[in-house]
Amino acid sequence: MEKTENKKHRFGLVGKDISYSFSKGYFASKFKKLELHDHSYENFDLQAISEFKEITLNTTIKGLNVTIPYKEEVIPYLALLDSKAKKIGAVNTIRFTKKGLKGYNTDAYGFQKSIEPLLKKHHKKALILGTGGASKAISFVFNELKIKHKFVSRNPKKNQFAYTALDQKVLSKYTIVVNCSPLGTHPNIEEKPAIPYQYITSKHLLFDLIYNPEKTAFLQKGEDQGAAVCNGYKMLELQAEKAWEIWNT
Repeated sequence: MEKTENKKHRFGLVGKDISYSFSKGYFASKFKKLELHDHSYENFDLQAISEFKEITLNTTIKGLNVTIPYKEEVIPYLALLDSKAKKIGAVNTIRFTKKGLKGYNTDAYGFQKSIEPLLKKHHKKALILGTGGASKAISFVFNELKIKHKFVSRNPKKNQFAYTALDQKVLSKYTIVVNCSPLGTHPNIEEKPAIPYQYITSKHLLFDLIYNPEKTAFLQKGEDQGAAVCNGYKMLELQAEKAWEIWNT
């Protein structure tokens, strides 16, 4: 973990290998703009979720964000769960309350507000690439929007697709493809999910939760095929603002 700052109101991000994090820069800029000089935001880079308990003992911490790979693993450490986070089964925001730590999910809010303006009438089915904590929020949103969807995994369970099962027939039906895997994140910008991009068309919408680089190899390949594309930056901004709202209620 990085060296902590002695501020009255401390916030931070819990994750693994998170030096690249969007959150720290975003909130540092926000605090400066609002002239909140007694506020700080820091990275808590944990090699294992068992290290989480040490953070919670600090009484100056008011709230936390949670990222890969701990959105599900952190739940047993919480005293309370917001109803939406409970349904989703993943937490990305924690509020320190008198009754203990309470978990929320603002990923769903950020994703829904980001993707809704991009949806067309023919976008009736979606593929979710990856099965981690973030993918659960995406699935929740698609259920809310009445969009049928399936997960794609390297080790598929019942009612999931293997990457090798994706072909022209599948992709002609599933015209929304959301990447919830870390493939393509800086610095490994050449990586991308193993889908048959030759079957992507102008009817497709490709959404990548990754925001760095701005246009991942996944999005670039989709755009080359005429698809509409969107990265995760707006989603991150929206979920961050929702987290700030939660911490201050």
